[in-house]
Amino acid sequence: MRIIISPAKKMNVDSDSMAWESLPCFLDDTEKIMKWMRKRTLQEAREIWDCNEKLAMMNYRRFQEMDLRRNLTPALLSYEGIQYQYMAPMAFTKPAWDYVQRNLRILSGFYGVLKPLDGVTPYRLEMQAKAGIDETKDSPERENLYEYWGGKIYQEILDDSRIIINLASKEYSKCVEDYRSENDRFITCIFGEIQEGKVIQKGTYAKMARGEMVRFLAENQVRRPEEIKGFRGLGYRFREELSGDTEYVFVKERG
Repeated sequence: MRIIISPAKKMNVDSDSMAWESLPCFLDDTEKIMKWMRKRTLQEAREIWDCNEKLAMMNYRRFQEMDLRRNLTPALLSYEGIQYQYMAPMAFTKPAWDYVQRNLRILSGFYGVLKPLDGVTPYRLEMQAKAGIDETKDSPERENLYEYWGGKIYQEILDDSRIIINLASKEYSKCVEDYRSENDRFITCIFGEIQEGKVIQKGTYAKMARGEMVRFLAENQVRRPEEIKGFRGLGYRFREELSGDTEYVFVKERG
């Protein structure tokens, strides 16, 4: 069983808490993206990132100075978004770390696929960014990172079970969903509230729940999709009547 999650925009450097174990599997592809980004002007890069001037300057400098092989941080400790805060990997036990290293994969526009203990350096580059690299550069409709990565990400995250638990945003799950076959079991976890008879998922709360879910899976060494239904974090409960083979719906209880 494989679990997929999104990266976070905010990243840090922490080479002291835990050592990284390996380099990302698609590092050659990442180097191509890095070299392409280094050739952009500051204004071009800012348009790609769609951010303010201060963030653009910081990330522009990062790309100009980055080293993909030294002074690295384990991926799961490098990302600082809400999902990672609620996951709280620094509190993981050794069995929990072994579990996520074996089963969890972080999808990235820059790195493609990351294991939790792959060494990374801070960057800013979302999967939906416009980037004409290699064969995509000659066709405007293909100038994006979805086309650049193609089916590589999907092929890399598959294991023998062909079971994929989707805890990623649509921006990132698309990299896998678009290539899945009839032999795969792809289950998306929905975390929402009932409003006017419908399940409404709110971004921030969903991110919090996804982080809690990863911790639940790791702490309980979950190996079968049916065990996921036991999740009770943040007041969410599995709702059988709202769920199906491809969606597990968890609703936040009131009170």
